[in-house]
Amino acid sequence: MYQILQKEILSDTVKLMVVRAPQVTRKAQAGQFVIVRIDESGERIPLTIADFDREAETITLIFQEVGKSTMQMGLLEVGDEFTTVMGPLGHPTEIENYGTVVCIGGGVGIAPIFPIARALKEAGNTVISIIGARTRDLLFWEDRMAAVSDELIICTNDCSAGQGGLVTAPLEELLVTRAGEIAKIWAIGPAVMMKFVSLTTKPFHVPTIVSLNTIMVDGTGMCGGCRVVLDGGAQFACVDGPEFDGHKVNWDILLSRLQFYRAQEQEALERWQEMQTQVQKECALVEVAV
Repeated sequence: MYQILQKEILSDTVKLMVVRAPQVTRKAQAGQFVIVRIDESGERIPLTIADFDREAETITLIFQEVGKSTMQMGLLEVGDEFTTVMGPLGHPTEIENYGTVVCIGGGVGIAPIFPIARALKEAGNTVISIIGARTRDLLFWEDRMAAVSDELIICTNDCSAGQGGLVTAPLEELLVTRAGEIAKIWAIGPAVMMKFVSLTTKPFHVPTIVSLNTIMVDGTGMCGGCRVVLDGGAQFACVDGPEFDGHKVNWDILLSRLQFYRAQEQEALERWQEMQTQVQKECALVEVAV
């Protein structure tokens, strides 16, 4: 079993958990992910490894509560255990000394971009990081990102922190003012953000790597649920990725596939919330009776 050793509430919907996972930490590298299950009947949830500590044998997971399974996971506390933590999965980030690189994290994507930025910095790169969120309350790890970056740019949609607007605005400015200097770009966040980052960088011909958290079931390439369409054909995010050339991804198909099970996801969430409400009512009745 995989015990939760630490829990932090980063915002109303974003939580951090440090989990003991010796087998994962032995081989974990920047860019890889795990698949977790809360219990024997739980959904398989893919989560990028936000950090790892080989000596402590722990991994750090950061997730946003958006559906039944992630909300259920958010109720776990220190001392509780995951039934399974499978990984590390996927290809690690290709780390070299490229020169000047840009690392972009949007929302919860700040978590997986951190180990990549750190590894690139350790390899001798000049790292410019851009992190963004809808509002200040959804930002986290600014200090950790600053520690592994030569320059950190913060954006919020509502202007509550850093500069107002989307991450693509300072990115385009960098591409113009430092033309020919930026060697490579990594972007992790909502699919629509990664799409527009890729569209922004394409005219400048700067290689742009995105990490795709698609619909995923087994994580071994067997189910085909995580199929990604590139201009050279289809690949699978779990075994061929999760990182891909953002200029080759068919973003319209990807965004469409992400909507496939929205109705079922909403139904599962509503049923779980009804069950939670019923349990709370029964507990209240027991307390009154006592």
